[in-house]
Amino acid sequence: MKVCRVTIANFRGISSATILLPNHAVLIGDNNTGKTTILEALDLALGPDRLNRTPTVDEHDFFQGQYLGTATDPVIEAVQAAGGGDGASPVKDAGGDWQGDQPAAGKVSEAPRIEIEVTIADLTEEQKGRFGDYLEFWDKESDTFYAEADPAGVDAAHITEALRVTFHGWYDPEEDDFEGRTYFTRSLSEGPTPSIFSRTHKQICGFLYLRSLRTGSRALSLERGSLLDIILRLREVRPQMWEDTIGRLAEYSVASDPALGISGVLESISASLKKYVPKEWGIEPHLKVSNLTREHLRKVITAFIATGEGSHAAPYYRQGTGTINMLVLAMLAQIAEDRQNVIFAMEEPETAIPPYAQKRIVHEIRKLASQTLFTSHSPYVLEEFALDETVVLARDTQGSLTQSAIALPESVKPKRYRQEFRTRFCEGLLARRILIAEGATEAASFPVACRRLAEWRPGTYSSLEALGICTIDAGGETNIPDMARLYRGLGKQTFAICDKQSAENKALIEAEVEVSLMHAEIGFEDLVLKNTTEAALRKH
Repeated sequence: MKVCRVTIANFRGISSATILLPNHAVLIGDNNTGKTTILEALDLALGPDRLNRTPTVDEHDFFQGQYLGTATDPVIEAVQAAGGGDGASPVKDAGGDWQGDQPAAGKVSEAPRIEIEVTIADLTEEQKGRFGDYLEFWDKESDTFYAEADPAGVDAAHITEALRVTFHGWYDPEEDDFEGRTYFTRSLSEGPTPSIFSRTHKQICGFLYLRSLRTGSRALSLERGSLLDIILRLREVRPQMWEDTIGRLAEYSVASDPALGISGVLESISASLKKYVPKEWGIEPHLKVSNLTREHLRKVITAFIATGEGSHAAPYYRQGTGTINMLVLAMLAQIAEDRQNVIFAMEEPETAIPPYAQKRIVHEIRKLASQTLFTSHSPYVLEEFALDETVVLARDTQGSLTQSAIALPESVKPKRYRQEFRTRFCEGLLARRILIAEGATEAASFPVACRRLAEWRPGTYSSLEALGICTIDAGGETNIPDMARLYRGLGKQTFAICDKQSAENKALIEAEVEVSLMHAEIGFEDLVLKNTTEAALRKH
């Protein structure tokens, strides 16, 4: 099972996007491009625990915060269009999921609406049996749907059964609140009433989104949706401990030792109380742990782990960040082993983890899950993904998000790309603007010169870092055009700095960059020596 396509409209910073995903993918791009938004969108459509959040969406989830207008549930709209709507309210099933067979009277939708459509392919036999009425036929080669399983002229081996689900989020002015639900996509256009893609359906899909390994404070608790809770549910373990725990705590009286002084104060209050109220109204106040319920216990029960080599144990979430992250990943491995068909979506697995561990984590999780989706800024994580598994994202000023594939120029062979990935290519893939320097001297010197100018006259000059420009060593003047073409093809702004070039190479460079900083000297050293005062040279 895998997500092969996600289409997003009016969600967070994305006005529109259609992203195709391989079996395993790392999403990369500059900060605030939309990497996390894609994972959040998948969680809205597929994450069963997202339904625990009330409301499911809020003002900040709409593109540019625009949500006002008249909108309603597609279930209600469909029935209105068919002449129905008797004023009855939609109902929920036993699991708390909305059902669409009793719609309320609604209104025509005019307001902005969040729409997220997810296509799921490579379904298991269990999933095919459960979702059979809503399956469609997906061509893996062309990334398109067909109305029939074996259309003429198409290799049937490329066609597989797939499921589409669509999340809608909107603002309801009558309730002055936000609503959000996921539907089987086919049901939105077929039949009078759209069908809800419920929590139970989502659990069958097995999507698990770990927003950040740093937020592991509830992983080893018994809160609903925690990693430990997920493992217990997968193994059908139902700990019958609540009544016993609550009963034991109810019997325990706090501070009953007279030497502490609290019990004496309470006894004096009780004696005074008897003067004013009948006995049966309530006497003898004493302290208990709490008026605990099951939900209280779920929130306060947590695992303790010994720290260092001693016997002292501290709460799990008080361990070091790296230790927490590794424990969380160990629990993810348990979930994958128990389920055998799960999609893991993770943000920045490199957080507080050394390079060797980053590579091992990605490698192991890829083996365990049917699909893994990462966001990352770490070259050690990115190295674990092939070129066709690296999704480069870019977003324009209108909020349109696009993806690009890495197409290596002829001068850059795959072997060289892998060997020089950390030193030459990675930083450029993660940046939005690229300055391609002719060689190592320019790549090292030019950023330093810009930084010094910014310190000297901050009102006039800026460092390359402040401008969001990454400097890349092309490894020679003849490589500049190809390197610029590589990054330009990924939607990045490209600039170049180099020595005086021949007319032919100058034309090749200028065709691939927005600005060419070409000086008239034969070497960068000559440029510095000839354009620097003697006093400055002696000073530095």
